[in-house]
Amino acid sequence: MTTKTKTAVAFTDDERAAMKEHAQELATAARRGSRATKADGEQDVLAKIAEMSESDRVLAERIHAVITANAPDLTPKLWYGMPSYAKDGKVVCFFRSAEKFKSRYATLGFEDKANLDGGTMWATSFALTALTDDDEALIGELVKKAAR
Repeated sequence: MTTKTKTAVAFTDDERAAMKEHAQELATAARRGSRATKADGEQDVLAKIAEMSESDRVLAERIHAVITANAPDLTPKLWYGMPSYAKDGKVVCFFRSAEKFKSRYATLGFEDKANLDGGTMWATSFALTALTDDDEALIGELVKKAAR
């Protein structure tokens, strides 16, 4: 007779913290209800960006500026404690700070709602360590396409 041991898949402390943040975000949205505005979401996102370490904050501020300039129809909102941008209530793209999950780089990611399809394979996230003017132009184009 053989015995098998099951290994429990547990969430990391960072993942549990993100889930708790998401629960708080949902409670805040429910409390605001129909009186919620785009400005509320933007205020939440800017407050979260202000809490970030300097290197993440600089990237997040630039990403926020590029997204809001190139896709003004997207609504800023928090998503698992990350700045994100939604269309019809569904997240299209998000910024994840390097510090949040102790990564060596920040990430600009795109969700399924983004219209980035290109052939049989395309990128849905990008590692960020700094932003050049060319990077910002590319992000602007990607966000415009994603928001369609």
